[in-house]
Amino acid sequence: MNHKNGMSILVVDDEEDIIDLIKFNLEEEGFQVSSCKNGLEVMPRLEKNSPDLIILDVMLPGIGGIDLCRKIKDRFSTPIIMVTAKTGETDAVLGLEFGADDYVRKPFSPRELMARVKSVLRRYSETVEETNTGSITIGKVFLNSKAHKVYVDNEEIDLTLLEYKLLYLFMSNPGVALSRDKLLDKIWGHDIYVTDRAVDVNIKRLRDKLKGEKFRLETIRGVGYRFTNA
Repeated sequence: MNHKNGMSILVVDDEEDIIDLIKFNLEEEGFQVSSCKNGLEVMPRLEKNSPDLIILDVMLPGIGGIDLCRKIKDRFSTPIIMVTAKTGETDAVLGLEFGADDYVRKPFSPRELMARVKSVLRRYSETVEETNTGSITIGKVFLNSKAHKVYVDNEEIDLTLLEYKLLYLFMSNPGVALSRDKLLDKIWGHDIYVTDRAVDVNIKRLRDKLKGEKFRLETIRGVGYRFTNA
C-alpha cells in the first residue's frame, strides 16, 4: 500500500459491494475514504468536513444524485465524479451541466475510476496554482485569485469552482472572444465529453451572479463569449 497522501474522498452509493470495491482501491492508492448510503446524509456531512473529492452515484435513496450534485456545487467547490448505471448520455450530460467534473458508467473497472480520480484532482490543483497570482479588476468586478474570492460593487458573490474558473479565464483575457471549444478545453479538459450546453448553462449562472455587471459577459453569435472591459 502507498503512503497516505492525506487526501480524503467521500463515496456516495447505496450498494455496499460498490462502496467496498471503490474503498479498497482508493485506500490502496493512499486515499482516506468515507461513505454515505443515503443522499440526505451528504450535505450535513459536508457542513462539518468537506472531502477533497466526491464519488457520487446517480441513483440514490433520499435525493437523486443529479439534484444532490447541483446542491453541492451551489455551496461547495469540491470536485465530483458522477457514477451512472444508465445507458445513453442523459445522466452524464445533466451531471456535467450541474457542475460535475467527470463521470463513469457502471460497470467500471477500478483502474478506470482511479485514472479519473487522479485526473480530476490534478486539474483542480493546477487550477489553484494557475489562478493564485494576485487580483484582477474590470469595472466593478474584483477577482482576488489568492483568496479565490470575487466581488461585484464591493459585495462578495458566491461562485462554484467552475464559475470561478470561467470568470478568471474571461477576466485574464478581456475583450477576447473565446469559443465554446476553447472554454471546454480550458475549463473541463481534453479527457472528458461535455456538450456546448454545459458551457451555456454555466455561463448563464455566472452572468446572473454578476448582477449589475452582467452586461460585460457578452454572447458573440457564432463564436462564443467575451468579457468586455469597455
